[in-house]
Amino acid sequence: MASHRRPVRVTVLTAAAAATAAASLGAVPASADPGPTPAATRATVDRLFEEAEKATEGYNRAEEKADALRRAVSQAQDSLARGQERINRMRGALGSVAGAQYRSGGIDPALALLLSSDPDTYLDRASALDRVTARQSAALAELRREQRRLGQQRTEARAVLAELERSRAEVARHKRTVEKKLAEARRVLASLTVEQRADYDRASRTGERAGSPAEGPAAELPPLADLGPSRAAAAVIAARSAIGRPYVWGATGPSAFDCSGLMVWSYRQAGISLPRTSSAQRYAGRRVPLSQAQPGDLVTYRGDASHVAIYAGNGQVIHAPYPGARVRYDPVNMMSHVTVTRV
Repeated sequence: MASHRRPVRVTVLTAAAAATAAASLGAVPASADPGPTPAATRATVDRLFEEAEKATEGYNRAEEKADALRRAVSQAQDSLARGQERINRMRGALGSVAGAQYRSGGIDPALALLLSSDPDTYLDRASALDRVTARQSAALAELRREQRRLGQQRTEARAVLAELERSRAEVARHKRTVEKKLAEARRVLASLTVEQRADYDRASRTGERAGSPAEGPAAELPPLADLGPSRAAAAVIAARSAIGRPYVWGATGPSAFDCSGLMVWSYRQAGISLPRTSSAQRYAGRRVPLSQAQPGDLVTYRGDASHVAIYAGNGQVIHAPYPGARVRYDPVNMMSHVTVTRV
């Protein structure tokens, strides 16, 4: 029996010694969770930034709608005030006529004729009174129409105001979503080492351009003089002037921008009014193939067009990338679903 126990005892002792040696060398047990890799962390941050950007575009869309509704409410209030003033004037005019009739005693016309010492003069006055009475009736009918119109305007104004409140709630909801996603992204980024964060900043959305500067073009761009006097060229020149300014979600410049806000500001400097959101900017002109892109064209990304840039030439775009980054150049094919729109 002893000969059978010896190999087992040796095996157990050998395993214990191996475990002790592994512990002394700092080995991690197979069951331990080594944590996410830097690549997985970068993927998580990219996903959170993308979701935050989509929520930002939702915020911009809701804010644009709220702005339009605020203008509509203001116009409705002005119209109601003017309508009420008009009704007050009409009431005042009718009240003056009624008062004059009351002061005259409201005597029956037939009796007044019998008592009149000058029937011809009375008949002339009676004819004039008939005309005044007819005008008074017409004015009264107009007053009633104005009152009905004002009542309808009040109903419509209440509906617009209710829609504005709903839009404000939608703005607040998108704002909470953006802030939540960005807070999550900041927590994940905080887990990276300094070197890993620098590597993320270099590689993010740039096709792993590890050696290119964060804010400079990776390829030679057309000289400003070669862009010509067109409005598209003016938009590119404006976008170039914004290089290095920070990304701030919901911002439209001039000191900070989100992606679609940079486009709105750049094209505004060229005298062109663009929609506020990147999804609407995709349809702000005619579609052209990427191979025919020209400086000044809008370039939108992803299936929902939740990111947008301006084509700068030689395969480069200028855009506001994501929170924590600054307006910079990147390759035109930095993301999927590239669409080019010529404004």
